[in-house]
Amino acid sequence: MRILVCGANGQVGREIVDRAAAAGVDVLATTRQTFDITQPRQVEGFFERERPDLVINAAAFTHVDNAETHSKDAYAINRDGPACLAKQCAQADVPLFHLSTDYVFAGDAKAPYKESDPTGPTGIYGASKLAGEQRIQAACPHHLILRTSWVYGVHGHNFVKTMLRLGAQRRALSVVADQIGCPTHAGSIADVLLTLAHRYREEGRLAWGLYHYSGTPACSWYDFAKEIFDQGHAQGLLAVKPSVSPISTDQYPTPARRPAWSVMDCSLFEGTFGLQLDDWRRSLASVVAELGRQAAEDRGAPKRSHA
Repeated sequence: MRILVCGANGQVGREIVDRAAAAGVDVLATTRQTFDITQPRQVEGFFERERPDLVINAAAFTHVDNAETHSKDAYAINRDGPACLAKQCAQADVPLFHLSTDYVFAGDAKAPYKESDPTGPTGIYGASKLAGEQRIQAACPHHLILRTSWVYGVHGHNFVKTMLRLGAQRRALSVVADQIGCPTHAGSIADVLLTLAHRYREEGRLAWGLYHYSGTPACSWYDFAKEIFDQGHAQGLLAVKPSVSPISTDQYPTPARRPAWSVMDCSLFEGTFGLQLDDWRRSLASVVAELGRQAAEDRGAPKRSHA
């Protein structure tokens, strides 16, 4: 099976490519520089030339605050790109796996969000991702949309790497404690998508539709930060654990409003596919350990001479 991975340089995209390559899967790894999903003719030509058997779209405009001032770019990547892929996948009878977000919800619930719950994004990022979902649902019958949340991993920019950097620079930090969600390991998302791709290859079918998938258990950013510092210190990435103080969202204003409640009900996913959710604390340990290994290698690497 030949899998086209869009957004192969992102957090999840890189994990998909690395894991697929290790398993001997034929992967077409693309970035926006090599394959612009927002250009219909380019998408059509790519499909005709490469003939993928399945598409995983991990490409997205993910900078939540920048989306407020760059809405044209956000909608192009998060709505128009998926629409182009969905149309071409439908014509070629190729399944489309697509990643979405908890930001499609307003964040004012008290119970975990189900797939059937009303959406209500409060910013451009969430609105553009929701529009992308809708375009895929309208154009491509064989789709798997996976909403996830608070993604972190070894690659790219994420909360874990930011906290470790700040924790090494400061003795004390303040972190928002009134936003609740579920950290999700990029590698776990990649594993789930590749597992389902394998099932499709073996069985020729899948339970298509919209699903929620995130790590467990729910926590606040404050709780997440404390665990990051504990594990960072244990792995030798932090010589001293910084003290952490909880603050409210109002004390840390941002251009885009963050959902106060981002917990999603993943029981439909678990029941349909028989796959368990990932414990983010266990996966965080593997990420921190890998970052520690990389840091040790960097410290031991010989310095380049400048002629």
